[in-house]
Amino acid sequence: MADNLRALFSSNDPSAFDVSEAFTDRNSQWVLVAAALEEHLRRTTGPAFAVEDLEAPRTNVLVFHGVGGVGKSTLLRKIEAALTAAEHRPEQWGAPTWTDRVLPIRIDLSRAASTGSDFERVILTIRLALAGALGRPMPSFDVALRNYWEHVHPGEPLDEYIRRSGLAGKFAEMLPQQLQAGVGEVAAALALPGLVGSAAGQLTSALVNALRERHERAQALAGATRTAALLEATPDLEALSYYPHLLAWDLSQLPAKTRIVPVVLLDTFEDTADRHRDFERLLQRLVWLMPGTFFVIGGRSRLPWADPALHGQLDWTGPAAWPGLVSSSASLTVPQPRTAGSGARQFLIGDLSPEDCETHLARRLVQDGQPLISADIRAAITARSHGLPLHLDLAVSRFLEIRRSGRTPTPADFDCTFPALLARALSDLTPEERHLLRSVALLDAFDLNLATRTAGLAQQAPARRLTERPLVNENPYALWPYHLHRAIRSAVRDDQHSDDRWTPADWHQAAARALAALGEQWTTATTLGPSRLLLVACLRQGLRLARDHRLTDLGWLTAAAHAYTDDSVWEPLALPTDTSTEPASDTPADALAELLTTIARRQHEHRQRTADRLTAVLDSGLLPTELAEMGLYYRAKAYKDLSLNDAARTGMQQVADSGGRYAPRALRGLANLARLAGDFPTALAAVPALGWKGRHHRVLGDIHWSQADTAQAVTAFEAGRAEAEQHGAAGERAMMQVRLALAVSFADPARADDELALAHQLLDGLDQRSNTLLAQVVALIKDAGTSNVLDRAHNLHRDVENAGLPFLHRFVELALAFHHAVRGEHRDLAATIDRLRALTATGDFAYFTDIAHFMAALPLPEPSAIRWTTSEDHVRSSWRGLVQARQEHLRAGN
Repeated sequence: MADNLRALFSSNDPSAFDVSEAFTDRNSQWVLVAAALEEHLRRTTGPAFAVEDLEAPRTNVLVFHGVGGVGKSTLLRKIEAALTAAEHRPEQWGAPTWTDRVLPIRIDLSRAASTGSDFERVILTIRLALAGALGRPMPSFDVALRNYWEHVHPGEPLDEYIRRSGLAGKFAEMLPQQLQAGVGEVAAALALPGLVGSAAGQLTSALVNALRERHERAQALAGATRTAALLEATPDLEALSYYPHLLAWDLSQLPAKTRIVPVVLLDTFEDTADRHRDFERLLQRLVWLMPGTFFVIGGRSRLPWADPALHGQLDWTGPAAWPGLVSSSASLTVPQPRTAGSGARQFLIGDLSPEDCETHLARRLVQDGQPLISADIRAAITARSHGLPLHLDLAVSRFLEIRRSGRTPTPADFDCTFPALLARALSDLTPEERHLLRSVALLDAFDLNLATRTAGLAQQAPARRLTERPLVNENPYALWPYHLHRAIRSAVRDDQHSDDRWTPADWHQAAARALAALGEQWTTATTLGPSRLLLVACLRQGLRLARDHRLTDLGWLTAAAHAYTDDSVWEPLALPTDTSTEPASDTPADALAELLTTIARRQHEHRQRTADRLTAVLDSGLLPTELAEMGLYYRAKAYKDLSLNDAARTGMQQVADSGGRYAPRALRGLANLARLAGDFPTALAAVPALGWKGRHHRVLGDIHWSQADTAQAVTAFEAGRAEAEQHGAAGERAMMQVRLALAVSFADPARADDELALAHQLLDGLDQRSNTLLAQVVALIKDAGTSNVLDRAHNLHRDVENAGLPFLHRFVELALAFHHAVRGEHRDLAATIDRLRALTATGDFAYFTDIAHFMAALPLPEPSAIRWTTSEDHVRSSWRGLVQARQEHLRAGN
């Protein structure tokens, strides 16, 4: 309503546009309320329910908690309206299934609405609502309340207090009258009509005596087991907090036709919190002592009553007392309706979906039946809000302010955060928690240790308290379980108005602490064993911190970068880098981020794009020497994939000559380049010096399969796979398996099927594009001689071209040569050989052309320059033997 009034007074023309309260669905929360209330009504009308049972667990409470501005108060107001009258219930919510009469009573516990958070106001609000709904006294409770009032507020009439305190309403005059009527009922029951106008204490004493003496009419009227004890107690605030037990008894004694079930909605429950929980203790008694009343509580934090640690601070604590409020349910979002009525009673109010945000903004302001806020502005607001309703309402206010200035709003006007949103988030945080909030705003996700170290604190307790706030979301299954609500995080980082806002130096120092803390987590974990998940997560956060805050000391990031490339897994680092333009790197962190992003993205980009980006990074001169070697090596690999082998050899030789970390890889690269040029003896001679770091088994296996020595190739690749497993190198293991399948595919299609299946399994999630495409070549080879090979080969050529991996075209043509040789298709084979000759005109992979001749027992048109490790005749015989074996296999299958 306040937003509506602000909009109404934002223009000289009140008819310029229509303003409406655009409440957004929240149907799932209504489903929860309806299901829980239905179960409550069923339970309280059952024979086992006893209003005086003070030991049974309580399930008469439902809690909605969430960050400030997420819409809890709006939800409770809508629930109140929906329970009041059907016409106020949103159509999408549907009609309730119960027939019982319910009485919604919403009480705002905020400091602004309730000075001092007065428990008296809560009790009087409930009693006033019952006065209007029932029109009759509550004898037990009314006698106790009158006695309390005369002792605590001597000389102050109750009706005058009600008017003065702002509780006055259409039922304000009824409560004093009903109290007087209640006294009359009690006096009549005791056959003491003279007590009606006497002091409350006299009547109370008479009633207590009658109850003690088991006076039949007194017990029928006010016969709760504990009524006498309550009336004998000193009538103070402590006693008042137990009087709801009497009210619950009075309600339970109503005739069936007048039975009513109060639904008390306690809004802004977080404002009851204090260090000693004094007011919260009184409210908990209210809930516990009125088991027939249903309570819906809205607040920023989950209700911790099921926590045994609160024993002594509250009267009833622990999961046995409050089974629906256990902490495991507090982090849940809305469950399916079938479980809503019987288990959890505590739910996080989530953000609105983009669709709901759009609906809210479209309906909020309307002109001539059309949304006043244009679609592009609605999209901009929705994206910036991250689903937070408060952000939407603030954006609507900004929209009206801009229009009032005479300017037409644009989407750029809403690429901002709002100080009011941050003020709401910070309002109930301690100074220590505010410091922590800003610290963790640097992090995408965090745990207690990471938050504590980033904030520069010595104890984790403040971080633990912060994580219990609703502005921190939790995913218990994530590596780091906590993260700030995205809208709050943006507001914190953009803060220019708070009194305690940070300076740029403060942010820089906190970023340095965060980077160091991430490094400690990673280095500590590596001593226990490699964790790829932690490595990538630390790199993502660390690179962004170092880049965004211009941290010049890369520290542990250098070692982590090497570890990232060692496994050849290539998870995306997901840094917010614009890959459509050349990087504008001006710090080492910028350069490292671009280097690793480029290496990872080469699985999804044309290799020429990879080479160009790496050249730009290297030319910047920002990388330290060992990281520059990484860039040189991967650029040389890109050149090799592009068949620019002279450039590849130059780069590999430069890295090998440096003798650094990448020298073994560069030596392998040179050996592979020798093999590609047809110089197998040179490649073979390099193998002993390569070792594990140079992937010696991979180089050896590639030499053997190229000469149709399947057994030796399989042995090498199996040894390489085992060595990769020993080193925990998932990427290398997958590469070895693909090559093993390749070697087997020519000789044993049945085994190749199994090996290829394992290769796909090992490749899953590794993002190795070239090896994934090579696995498709293997599938062609194992199916050579059958139908449908040509169409698959055509599609594979297209995928290879799109990937920017031209060297794989030769593998596809080699597979086709094998296929045509098996089928005796001489004309098609000749065409394939012509294509291979064109593809190998530079000299690289020229031995593929020779192999194609060998497969079909064709003479070479001219002497070959290929240097095999055995005689040419032996290689020819071996390849021809594989073709003949496949022909026999196919004949046997037919």
